[in-house]
Amino acid sequence: MKKKILVIGGTGFLGSHVCNEAIKKKYKVISVSTKKTEFKSIKDVKYITCDITNINAINKKLNFDVDFVVNFGGYVDHTNKNKTYKSHFLGCKNLVNFYEKRKIKKFIQIGSSLEYGKTRSPHKEKIAIQKISLLKSIYAKSKLLSTEYCLKAFKENLFPVTILRPYLVYGPGQKINRLIPFIISKSIKNNEFACSSGTQLRNFLFVEDFVKAIFKTLTKKKANGEIINIGSNKNLRVKKVILMIRDYLNSGKPMFGKIKLRKDESFEYYPSIEKAKNLINWKPTVKFEKGLSITIKYFKE
Repeated sequence: MKKKILVIGGTGFLGSHVCNEAIKKKYKVISVSTKKTEFKSIKDVKYITCDITNINAINKKLNFDVDFVVNFGGYVDHTNKNKTYKSHFLGCKNLVNFYEKRKIKKFIQIGSSLEYGKTRSPHKEKIAIQKISLLKSIYAKSKLLSTEYCLKAFKENLFPVTILRPYLVYGPGQKINRLIPFIISKSIKNNEFACSSGTQLRNFLFVEDFVKAIFKTLTKKKANGEIINIGSNKNLRVKKVILMIRDYLNSGKPMFGKIKLRKDESFEYYPSIEKAKNLINWKPTVKFEKGLSITIKYFKE
């Protein structure tokens, strides 16, 4: 019998990549989202619309058995604080409460590197959980609340949950308002574009590697109740990334220093990924140059 996987947020950038990979692996795939897919529908994926902030809607629309749940759920636009809080925390809480009563093999909560707040890099999972009040954005606070709720469910009821904290995932299908797609789109048109000084050190991970980490986690019981960083082996200055894209396309006119860095911005933000290597036997394999080339070709087409 085919394993059944439910992907919350399966119509978004990351969720659609997970759905694609699950189909290749012969899973039965159900995508749950608040609206219909923005991308081309994936053959053999069953699409359901459901508001995960509404427990009655969950009880009605998700009343069937699944083996695995991967939760990408939550509004991407974080300007609406109420929607951000409800979709990222209340949605997660509702899903955990719902699936605690059912026999599932794994619930993967997609957290965020922003949960580390001002913690010095490299971030290690064993660092004490940050105080909610120390985090700046409602998104980071909602993600951390979700992490705490998931860990509580594991400690009290052995709920089979793992929290993955990805860093800057990029690749084909990402929205144009994200750093790498934005730079690519502007450079393809040979436009001038304002950017910061680019001195920030960041960790970029190709989407294919992130998806592999998710499927590795699904089958690892020893990862239950754990937080795991998912990032690349290489940290890069933002300026270098911008110049790599410009040089690859031989076009684009970045205007460095036109956008001032935020006062609270961390200059260095990157993970230790030793735990992922040891606990789920995962490590990134796609070099940044290759991932960037694949992504640029996607946007050119």
